[in-house]
Amino acid sequence: MRSLPVWLVPAGVALVVTLAGLDAAQPWRDELATWSAATRGAAGLLRLAGTIDAAAGPYYLLMHAWVTVAGDSVATLRLPSALAMAAAAGLTAVLGARLWDTRVGTLAGLLFAVLPGTSRYAQEARPYALATALAVLSTLLLVNALRRPGWRRWTGYAAATTALGLTHLVALTLLAAHAAVVLTPAVRRAVTAGRRDTGDARPGGPAAGDPRPAGDEEQGRLPRDRSVRFWLAALLPVAAAVAPLALLARGQRARQLDWVDTTRPADLAALAGGVAQSGVVGGALVGLAALGAVRAGRRGLLPTGTVLLPVLLLFLAGLVVPLWVPRYLVFVVPFGCLLAGVALATARLPAALVVVGLTGLLGLPDQVALRHTHEWPRNAAVDYRGAARTVADGRRPGDVIVYSPRNSWLFLDLGLGYHLGGRLPQDALLAKGQRQRGDLWATECDRQAECLAEADRVWLVLAGRRTDPLAAVPGTKGEALRAHFTVTQVWPHPGLTVALLTR
Repeated sequence: MRSLPVWLVPAGVALVVTLAGLDAAQPWRDELATWSAATRGAAGLLRLAGTIDAAAGPYYLLMHAWVTVAGDSVATLRLPSALAMAAAAGLTAVLGARLWDTRVGTLAGLLFAVLPGTSRYAQEARPYALATALAVLSTLLLVNALRRPGWRRWTGYAAATTALGLTHLVALTLLAAHAAVVLTPAVRRAVTAGRRDTGDARPGGPAAGDPRPAGDEEQGRLPRDRSVRFWLAALLPVAAAVAPLALLARGQRARQLDWVDTTRPADLAALAGGVAQSGVVGGALVGLAALGAVRAGRRGLLPTGTVLLPVLLLFLAGLVVPLWVPRYLVFVVPFGCLLAGVALATARLPAALVVVGLTGLLGLPDQVALRHTHEWPRNAAVDYRGAARTVADGRRPGDVIVYSPRNSWLFLDLGLGYHLGGRLPQDALLAKGQRQRGDLWATECDRQAECLAEADRVWLVLAGRRTDPLAAVPGTKGEALRAHFTVTQVWPHPGLTVALLTR
C-alpha cells in the first residue's frame, strides 16, 4: 500500500460504503425542500432566499445546476453528497499524513469511512457532506500555507474557506481553531514542523531519521507577524462573501428554526451519538479521540480545537438563541477521527485495522436502519412513497387532492408531488403555489367549499394515523369537507393517512 496515494483507499472505501443503498430510503422532508428549491430557476431561488432558507441558497443553486444536467431521481439528488463524503475521507487521510504519518492518515480516513454518520449524510441531499469535505480541505490548506507560504496557497485557503461559509454558515466556527493555530507560536510550530514518513514511526515526536527537534522551523517559513497578516488577509474575501448571507439568514432564524429549543447539558452528552448516528459508535469514537488527544502532544491541538471549539461555540450560542442541531456539527467528525487515528497508530497495523473493522461492525445495525428511513427518531418515519402509490393506484380523471395540515414541516404536498409527478391529482384548494410565493409552502383559497364545488372524489392526505380522517381536519377546511363528503376508504401509512372521500 506504500506505493498508493494515502487518500485512495479511505476515499474508495467511503465511496463503496456510501453508494450501497444510496436510493433505498425515500427522501425525507429536508431533502424534499432541496428538491423543491433545486427544480426552480435562478430567479425563483433568489425569491426563495429572500423568504426562507437563505443560508442554504448557494447549495440550492449548486443543486439546481446539478439537477438540470443529471435529473432529480433519489440517487441523483444524493450523489453529490456521497462524492463529497468520499472526498472528506480522502482529505482526512491526507491531513493525517501531513500532520503525522501515512499510518495515522490511513487509519483516520478508514475510520471515518465506516461510521454510520458518514453514510447517513452521504446519502442526504443537504449541504452537510459538502461542508464536511470543505472543512477538512480548508484546514489542510491552512497547514500547507503555514508550512510553505505563498500567495497561491493562501488564495486556495481563502477560496476553500469562502466556499465553506457559503455552504454551511455554522461551519465557520472552525475559524476559531484556525485562529488558535495561527496566533499561538508554539502550536503553529508544532503543526508546521511536519514529519517524514518512515512507516514504523509513532505519533508524538520527531520522525525516525530526522535530526531536528519537532518544533524547528523550516527555512523560508514566514515569521509569525507575516503569517498572521496573510491569514487575516485571506479572511477578507470570506467576510465579504458570507456577511450578506449571514445577515439575510439571521432575519429568517425565527421562522427557520422555530422547532429548535435552547441548549441543555444533556445535548452535549447526546452529540457524539447524533453525529455518528449510533450511540455505541459515537462513544467508541470519543474514547479513541480522547486517547489520541493525550498522545498527540501540541500537534494534536489543531484537530482537538477543530472538534471542541465549534461544539463549544454553538452550545454557548444555543443557550441564548435556539441554534443547537446536532447535524450542523457533522463537519467536526473527521477531526475526531484524526485524533482516533493517532491512538490507533500506536498499535501494530493489523490490530489497528481490526479496531476499525469492529467499529464498522458495531455500526452495522445503524447502517441498515438508515437505509430504511432518514427520519429521526426512526420511528417517526413518514411514508410519502407509499401514500403516493395508494393515490396513483386508485386515481380517476377529475379527482382532486387536499392536504392537512398544509403549512407544516412535513411538506405533505411536496412529498406526494415528488413521487407522483404528473400523476398528481389537481390541488383543489391551491390559491398560490410555492414558486409563486417564493416559499416552501403554498397558500390555500379562503372559501374552501366553493373551491371544492366541482369535485366528486377527494384524496385527503393527513399527517399521522387517523381512524376518523374527516374529524381530524380542523377549521373551515374540515367544515367544508364534512358538510359535502363522506369517507369511502382509509389507507394508514407510517406517519400519515390517505383517505378517499366521495360527495
